[in-house]
Amino acid sequence: MARTVYAQFCAGETPTEVRHCIQGIKHLGYSGVILGYARELVIDESEISALGKGTGPANEIKLQEDILAWRDGTIATVKLAGEGDFVAIKFTGAGQGAVQQLLRKQRPSPDFEQAIVEICDTAADRGVRLLIDAEQQAVQPAIDAWTIEFSRRYNAGSNRRALIYGTYQAYLRSTPCTLAKHLAIAQSEGFVLGVKLVRGAYLGTEPRHLIWDTKESTDRTYNAIAESLIRQRYSEVLREPEKGPKSFPEVNLVLASHNRASVQRALEVQKEQDWQNQHQIEMVYAQLYGMADDISCELVERGARARTMEGGPVEIPKAYKALIWGTVGECTKYLLRRGEENRDAALRTADTHKAMMKEFKRRIRLGR
Repeated sequence: MARTVYAQFCAGETPTEVRHCIQGIKHLGYSGVILGYARELVIDESEISALGKGTGPANEIKLQEDILAWRDGTIATVKLAGEGDFVAIKFTGAGQGAVQQLLRKQRPSPDFEQAIVEICDTAADRGVRLLIDAEQQAVQPAIDAWTIEFSRRYNAGSNRRALIYGTYQAYLRSTPCTLAKHLAIAQSEGFVLGVKLVRGAYLGTEPRHLIWDTKESTDRTYNAIAESLIRQRYSEVLREPEKGPKSFPEVNLVLASHNRASVQRALEVQKEQDWQNQHQIEMVYAQLYGMADDISCELVERGARARTMEGGPVEIPKAYKALIWGTVGECTKYLLRRGEENRDAALRTADTHKAMMKEFKRRIRLGR
C-alpha cells in the first residue's frame, strides 16, 4: 500500500519527505499547496450516540493528551507549509473529547481553545492560511459556529485577507442557506469570509435526506454558489438574507473541484471581470494530489501564459494541490474517503483521455 495508493495520494511520512514533495509540486508551477495532517476520527452512528450521551471514554488525562498531540501535529504541519500555502484542519482529530463537545454544540474547552489559538497564531506569523474541514453533519453545526467565532478574531483588519476558511459542501440541501447566513454575519460584523467550496466528502455516511437527490442538483448548486461568490452578488440559489445587510461582504475563495465544467465556468467569469475592470475576490483553484491532474496542469499552464503576456487585463489563475501527510495507518481513512467520493471517476475517463491526447499532440508539435 505504501508503494501504490499511499505514494499516489499522500505527501510522505516524515517532514523531510513532505518538504521534498512540496518542492516538487511548486517546481511544476503550482502556486502552492493545501497540506493536512492525517490525524482524524471518523465515527459511526453508534459511536455518535454514545459520545453524545456522555457514555464514551472520560479519562481526562487521555483527553488532554489527544488535544496536545493534535495541536503539535497541526503546528508541525503549519511549519512545513510556506507563505501563501494553506493547512487543512479537522477538529475531530483532537480526539473523543473534542467530538463530544462538537456533538453537544458546546464551546471548545479552555485547553482545546488554547490549542486552536496557538495554531492560528503560528499560521498568522508564517503567512499560512487555515482551512477548517467540513465533517459529518452530527458535528458540523458546532464546527460552523467555531469557524465563525475564529473568523471574527482573525479575519478582520485592513489587509482584507482571511486567515480562517470554512468549508461548504454543495451536496447538502442546507448549504445555500448556511452560507448566506455566514455572509450576512461577515458583512454585518466587518470581517472577510473565507470559503472553501466543495461538492461533498461524506456521501456514504450522511443521512440521505440531507443531500440533493441527484448529482445534477449538486452540480447546479455548486456552480451557482461559485458564480455568486466570484461576482459578489446574491442569486436565486444563494439568496440574500431577509434580515440584516443586503450588500455582499469581502470573500476569499478556494474553489475545490475536479469538475472541468465548474472550473471552466469560474475561469470565464474571472476573464469577464478582467476585461470589465471589475473588482475580483482573492481566489485559488484546488484539486487533490494524485487526482484531476489534467485540470490542474491546464490551470498551471494558463497561469504561466498569463504572466508572460503584456498589455490588457489578464487573469492569472492560482492552482493549488491538496495533500496530507502521516503514516500509512494514519492516512488510511483519508484514502478510503477519497475512493468513496470519487466513485464517479469512470465518468471522467473520456475527458481525461481527450486531455491526454491533446497534450500528447502538443508535445509532438513542439518536438519534445
